[in-house]
Amino acid sequence: MPIVAKFDEWGQPAWIALLILSFFINWMLGFALLAFLIGSGRMGCRNWREMGRWHEGGKHHSGTWWQPRSSGNNAFDEYRAETLRRLEEEEKEFREFLARLRAAKDKAEFDQFMADRRNRGSAQAAQG
Repeated sequence: MPIVAKFDEWGQPAWIALLILSFFINWMLGFALLAFLIGSGRMGCRNWREMGRWHEGGKHHSGTWWQPRSSGNNAFDEYRAETLRRLEEEEKEFREFLARLRAAKDKAEFDQFMADRRNRGSAQAAQG
């Protein structure tokens, strides 16, 4: 494709200008070009399959839109990774705590309901 090669030669600003122009011409053409640019990796994304992965086999990728790239300082990168892992673990523990708290609250409410029902049933039996 000589046109694609020419735009690749001009670089990302040329692709962005073409994308904006295509949206002015027709919105469907603009979205098609945007999908092509993202899917081909010309707009910073390597490919669709890697976008959904945080890490694979314990090795972090060089960075995605939700994961920062390496800072160049290994000690800081290890500290950041350890801190993020610890925060994720604390979040998991907190969510489990909330689930246990909700279950205990539900059980207490149900026990209260059953006690009220029993009391109401014995009061009706005493009247009858």
